[in-house]
Amino acid sequence: MIDPRLQTLRVLSERGTVTATAEALHLTPSTVSQQLRQLSARLGVELLVPDGRRVRLTPAAWALVGHADALFARWEEARADLAGYADQVAGRLRITGVATAITGVIAPAAERLRRELPRLHVEIGEDPGENRFELLLAGRADIAVVIPAPNGPPAADIRFTQQPVLREPQDLLVPAGHPFAARAAEGVELAEAGDEVWIRAGDPADQHQLLPAACASAGFTPRTCHHAVDWYAIAALVAHGFGICLLPRLAPVPGDCPVVRVPLRGNPVPVRRFVAAVRRGSERQPPVARGLAALRATADERAAKGM
Repeated sequence: MIDPRLQTLRVLSERGTVTATAEALHLTPSTVSQQLRQLSARLGVELLVPDGRRVRLTPAAWALVGHADALFARWEEARADLAGYADQVAGRLRITGVATAITGVIAPAAERLRRELPRLHVEIGEDPGENRFELLLAGRADIAVVIPAPNGPPAADIRFTQQPVLREPQDLLVPAGHPFAARAAEGVELAEAGDEVWIRAGDPADQHQLLPAACASAGFTPRTCHHAVDWYAIAALVAHGFGICLLPRLAPVPGDCPVVRVPLRGNPVPVRRFVAAVRRGSERQPPVARGLAALRATADERAAKGM
């Protein structure tokens, strides 16, 4: 119902290059360029100007992007209103999220949806290396469970609706022979670990940023020497004495690895915030609404059990 070339322009404004836009939309770069030339000709204004080997949006293009964002939000609302006339919730719901969110929240929520709504097909993806907000914008995902990052869209971004899902405490992961290991039942304060060597653990996009911020709140700067993304690799580094790390409560620890998870206590205890993001207006569509409700219910159950 809305000119699809407006979507191409929106994605270009987010991705920055014709090649990246083509990848996000599963088009060829020549198709993207052709669509934008056609849109420019139809509107009678220049939308792109050369900028070295790239292109740059004109002021008119940025104004159009703002109108397009509002149009797409209204279209999602219209789809939600029309979906209310359907007899049952059916179709496809695509959920993307970080690995620990899939483990702790998304997979059990999807299982709940499968029981309650057999006609709703849920697809789950971790999509490592992808910007999950861009997946929403490109229509490749319907719900994104993300950890807010400083360079991510603000809560007031008119393109998205963002709802809190879960606050996940951080623990310490230490070798089995570490002095902190004997205090796993009572926990330790983060300030006590100021002299430790630290491993930058987890996703660089969010978990790596949490470590310096948490340590600064505890009054010290962490001394980091190693880094890894996979939690099994991280546990191996810790077990062999290369450092300790912050470990999200939902992250798995291999049972045969000589490491100990030690809860943090005191104030402040570092936490990760998970939010569920959707295209603004789509939160009223029955599949998306039921998906968000299932995520919140699952998160509430986990929080009630202490994660």
